[in-house]
Amino acid sequence: MLHVFTGTDDGAVAEAALKHFNKIKPEDGDDFANDIIDGNADNAEHAYEISSSTIQALQTLPFFGGKKVVWLKRATFMGSDRTGEAERAKAGVEALLETLKQGLTDDIDFVLSTTGIDKRRAFYKWLKDNAKIIEHNKLDTSQDGWEEQVAQMVTKRASELNLEFDPEALELFVMLAGEDTRQIKVEIEKLDLYLGKDRRKVELEDIRAMVPLSRAGVVFEIGRALQKRDGVRALELIDQQLSRNESAIGILRASIIPTVRNLFMARAVMENVNAPVHNYRSFESALNNLPELEKAWLPQKKAGGVNVYPLFLSARDAKAFPLAALKKAMESCLDADRSLVTTGLDHRMILHRLVVELISSAKRRK
Repeated sequence: MLHVFTGTDDGAVAEAALKHFNKIKPEDGDDFANDIIDGNADNAEHAYEISSSTIQALQTLPFFGGKKVVWLKRATFMGSDRTGEAERAKAGVEALLETLKQGLTDDIDFVLSTTGIDKRRAFYKWLKDNAKIIEHNKLDTSQDGWEEQVAQMVTKRASELNLEFDPEALELFVMLAGEDTRQIKVEIEKLDLYLGKDRRKVELEDIRAMVPLSRAGVVFEIGRALQKRDGVRALELIDQQLSRNESAIGILRASIIPTVRNLFMARAVMENVNAPVHNYRSFESALNNLPELEKAWLPQKKAGGVNVYPLFLSARDAKAFPLAALKKAMESCLDADRSLVTTGLDHRMILHRLVVELISSAKRRK
C-alpha cells in the first residue's frame, strides 16, 4: 500500500506521516522490519543516492519474514526548486517511479512524506492514480477569517496538554505564531513548560514573555494597545519600529488605520444592533441577520458575506469610544496619511499626535 503525505504545512505533514507510520508498522517488528530513509537532500547527487536507497529498501524483503514499512521521510527533492529540477535528482525519482510501477509485494508498505512535490511530473500523476495522497496545507493568511481557524487549532492543541488560554492571550498568540502548525506546537509546548504543573491558564503576559514578537505580531500589538487605550504601550512599540527603520506610513496603514476603522464599524453596528460581544457565534449571527443594505458597508470576505472576526475583536473595546470620536479619528488618520506622504513634518510626531488624540477621545475608565 502506498501513502503520500504532502502539502505546504511542514509540521502537519510530518506529524500525520509519523502517526500513520506508527499505526501500520509491525507491532512485534524490530529494526530490520522497517526502513526510515531521511529524504533531506544536500544536492542533486545526494537526492539520487536517497532514491537509490529507497529502491533498495523496497526491494529487500524483511530479514525474518512478515511485513515491512519503508518510509521516505521529508523528501526535499521532488519539487520545482533548484535541486528538484537538476537532471541527477530527476533521474533518481524516475528510477523510483519505475520500481513502484513494477509493483510492491503484499509484505511491503511505502510511505512518502514531502512538502514539495511537482504535480506536473509523471511521478505525481502516477501516485495520484495509484496511491492515497493526503495533503496538509497552511492556511492562507490573505484570506479573511484565517485567525478564527488558527484559534480553533490552538485551543484544541492546548486542551491536549490541559492548557486554557485567556481570550486576549489567545488573540495575541494567534498573531505571533501564525498559521504554521509546527511553530504553534513548539510555542504551546514552551508555554506548558513555562507554566509548570500548578498553573494551567495562559495569560497575556505569558505570551509576551515566551513567544517571539514577529513583524505581524508588532502590527497586532500596536492595534491592540490602541483598542485597550494603552497609549504608553502603543507609543513604545511605534518608537521601536521607527528605530528599526520601519516606515511610518507602513505602521499607519498596516496597524493604526485598520484598528480605527474596525473600532468605528463595530461601534456603529452596536448603536443599532444588540450583538453579544463575549460570544463569537452569537455576534456573527447578529451581523449576518442584518438586512442586506445595513451590512453592505461592513468589511466583506472575498468569498462573500461579512468579515465578522475583526469586528468581534474590536467590539468589546469599541464601547469605550464615542461614535463621534471614532469618526473624527478616521478623519485624523486621513490627515496623518496625507501629512506623511506630502509634507516634511517629523514622522514620529505625526504618529504620536494621532495616538494621543485617539486615546484621549475614549471615555474615562471607571
